[in-house]
Amino acid sequence: MTSNHDDQTGTPASILQTTAEREQALLAPWAMFSHQSLGRQAVETEHPYRGPFQRDRDRILHSSAYRRLSGKMQVFTGDMGDYHRTRLTHTHEVASIARTIGRTLRLNEDLIEALALFHDIGHPPYGHAGEDALDECLADEGGFSHNQYALTIAEELECRHVDTPGLNLSREVLESQAFRVDKEEFLHTPLLEAQVVDAADSITYDAHDTDDAVKLGLVSLEELQSLTLIHRCCERIDDRGRPADEDNLRRAIVHELIDCQVSNLLDTTSEQLAQANWQSAQQARQSDFQLQLTGSLAEEKSELESFLHQHVYRHPTLLATREIAHQQLHRLFVYFVTHPQQLPPRFSQRIEHKGLPRAVGDYLAGMTDRYLEISYLEQFPDDKC
Repeated sequence: MTSNHDDQTGTPASILQTTAEREQALLAPWAMFSHQSLGRQAVETEHPYRGPFQRDRDRILHSSAYRRLSGKMQVFTGDMGDYHRTRLTHTHEVASIARTIGRTLRLNEDLIEALALFHDIGHPPYGHAGEDALDECLADEGGFSHNQYALTIAEELECRHVDTPGLNLSREVLESQAFRVDKEEFLHTPLLEAQVVDAADSITYDAHDTDDAVKLGLVSLEELQSLTLIHRCCERIDDRGRPADEDNLRRAIVHELIDCQVSNLLDTTSEQLAQANWQSAQQARQSDFQLQLTGSLAEEKSELESFLHQHVYRHPTLLATREIAHQQLHRLFVYFVTHPQQLPPRFSQRIEHKGLPRAVGDYLAGMTDRYLEISYLEQFPDDKC
């Protein structure tokens, strides 16, 4: 007797839609279709109902490096409370905004989500202060870049349930990340999906750094309203009725910051895509197209970012924290270089192929903020730094 059900899932075979069928119905010609993927370094059998970029997303999501993002600061340290964003919450916000943009432009949401979840996975403890410290420590070894370290994580350090090292991500995800390391290596522009993630990243950190800075008392709403972009947002809020409560006003400003930038990006980009009428992702990549804000809003965004750099990122409280992290990373680097026997086995094994300094740098870069502090106190218990 013939069954009407799939042998593996028990689901009626007639309702199962392939990735190719779904993408054909939803995506624009200029999107990156899964069947056009260049594949993976280690060839794998296709999954019956998950496309290659869905699998990339899941591998990133389930990686230990991704989980550790919850313990890494975005801008503000955990000593300042628990309201502010971490690398993990920032990543989720980027993914949400990027998917909104990608869906509206009919791009590949699976690829966008994978790229968004992956984009900050290589950040070391204590954000850019940690990156600067490791870059100095590894100056004779080519320096340190969180973008390059993300590739090291994906290709070497992470382990799945197979014998081969790394996550074996698609070439599209790895190449999009490689663009962040050195654009000069490429003769074409990034995939539109990668450009969406970069734009969403910028939109996201402008909004949430503004939110966190006000909530933590580093700047006031009154100071912010002197900025053209914030003033624009307040005018839009006033049209609906300004909240009397400052907390609700802060939240409304954050919402408008995101909404006005995304709207500008979509209005401009949709018109450009319609005019270009590319018939494939490869045609789009051969152009000089850049997905970005346009008009006065781009200038207003730049003004906001200059303000954040001067009044938030260089706030004395943050600078003091970064200096402490900088010193701790330097001292731990020297300690493990002179005591390599103290490295965990899998990093000791990297010494032969990568050299001792790089193996130490890879170990330190993977630490969370808290684990860095614990490791430092273990080695230097009398230091009051």
